[in-house]
Amino acid sequence: MFMIVGKALWLIARPGNLLVLLLAIALLALALGRRRFGGRLLVGTTAVLVSAGILPLGTWLMQPLEERFPAVLPARVDGIVVLGGSIDATITEARGQVTLNDSAERLTTMVALAQRYPDARVIFSGGAAAVDLPPVREADRVSAWLEGLGLAADRFLFERDSATTYENALFSARLAQPKAGETWLLVTSAFHMPRAIGVFRALDWEVAPYPVDFRTPLDFYSVFVNLTLVDLAVKEYVGLVAYRVSGRSAELFPGPAQP
Repeated sequence: MFMIVGKALWLIARPGNLLVLLLAIALLALALGRRRFGGRLLVGTTAVLVSAGILPLGTWLMQPLEERFPAVLPARVDGIVVLGGSIDATITEARGQVTLNDSAERLTTMVALAQRYPDARVIFSGGAAAVDLPPVREADRVSAWLEGLGLAADRFLFERDSATTYENALFSARLAQPKAGETWLLVTSAFHMPRAIGVFRALDWEVAPYPVDFRTPLDFYSVFVNLTLVDLAVKEYVGLVAYRVSGRSAELFPGPAQP
């Protein structure tokens, strides 16, 4: 229920969608003769849209998230947890072949780390997160992807029931059964790492963050790229607040563990 409500609200509150909705309301108001209201809303919304597209607002919002945790690999690693979100479920099902999205580095890094730490247990955590599609368990698709690369899928453990970041951590902990003194590495997108760490800490599982899939800095600016970054960053900030309020995260804005 938490996931369904969250996704429904985000569909409306997503900055790009919200701006389009406000533009539509402004045009409708003008068509109905509400010139003063419609004109002000049109000018204001257009100004925000242009500013978000031209100014590096996306970079400004993303960098605090991405720079929160350094990407440092420990000398010894007992286990690795990789969070899902690297596969485009819609295209994968429609085309019948695994299609990676912009967060593909989570998977490529998983393979590289599995080779770097051959004795470490590796858990991929990803179930069916899309509520408007037939249930597609990402872990099953990742298993097939690994086999297609000629890698032994039995080298990896697959958690296939989670639909949210909280469930990623909860179900992975049940599968891993981490012991005191063990070092577990957490791999996810850099902008998603603060929220993920907060959830793991709320479950009393202190993991070592290894952020990947960085989106900044940019060497160019475009309206589309900027608005995409704004959407991603705002979603994470909203998620941080929602997880803290709901008790799913130990902190509002988790940072590196204190020695």
